[in-house]
Amino acid sequence: MCDECHACCCTMPVEVWLPDLIRMGLVDEFEAEGPAKQIAKRLTQARVVDQFNHASGVFILARRANGDCIYLTRDTRRCSIYEQRPQTCRNHPQKGPRPGFCAFRPKRTDTSPAED
Repeated sequence: MCDECHACCCTMPVEVWLPDLIRMGLVDEFEAEGPAKQIAKRLTQARVVDQFNHASGVFILARRANGDCIYLTRDTRRCSIYEQRPQTCRNHPQKGPRPGFCAFRPKRTDTSPAED
């Protein structure tokens, strides 16, 4: 499904949790045992995280000024950490109100000439 993608979903805010941050190589197991607030502070200063919700434990990944995820490669429009990407990205578009439907996927149009 991503082969024909223009990475529009990579312009939405991405929610990540500690296991995602560990998989992404941003936090190690030892640091994950400490206060999440300290992790959030460090990652915010490093401009990897924009927000942290202490109550839910959700981090929001930073985005570039144009809205792109910081891990989206500009020239290819592909994820630079695809194998380590967050669970939110792994689940898209399998989860949600219309599983398997990606609102950002271009609609196919038949541009072939009509047969006589």
